[in-house]
Amino acid sequence: MTQPPTHPLRHAALTRALHWIVAVMVIAMLPVGVVMLSDGLARPTQDLLFILHKNGGVAILLLVILRLAWRARTPAPPMPAGMSPLQAGAARAAHWALYALLLVMAISGYVRVRAGGFPIEMLDALGLPTFVPRSESLAEIAKAIHANARFALAGLILLHVGAAMMHLVRRDGVFGRIWPPLGKSGQ
Repeated sequence: MTQPPTHPLRHAALTRALHWIVAVMVIAMLPVGVVMLSDGLARPTQDLLFILHKNGGVAILLLVILRLAWRARTPAPPMPAGMSPLQAGAARAAHWALYALLLVMAISGYVRVRAGGFPIEMLDALGLPTFVPRSESLAEIAKAIHANARFALAGLILLHVGAAMMHLVRRDGVFGRIWPPLGKSGQ
């Protein structure tokens, strides 16, 4: 009887679920963020999009924090033996850059909204304090960070998806580490 490998070949089920939930939410947030700022949009529609974007950003922030805490407890499986050290290093750097940009986007969005004196309905319903002083200058800085970081995030997402497609086509097992989103982690 053979022993199972000491490191699983796939991510844990919770890792995979969090990855795909955050991925879908972030991909949905990008166009919502663009459309909600469009001129000529009916005010009720614009208000709804702002509410979805603000509260979705808080949800993404909480999920990314959960993902990072889980990642600290449950490290990623090792890269396949055939992957070059340069490619493995680039993959690790891209993943950490994605985490960092997701945090930058969520925190800058939060600061922009709170410093601008706007509500975040989900947090307000829970009675949580704002944590950020009312400040137009702070709101403008956060707005600029949020507006510019979205381009870096979108570019990194495209790079990440492109790399995933490359691994899917190569059938080298890398895509299977994170797919399917649910189910047993298996080997």
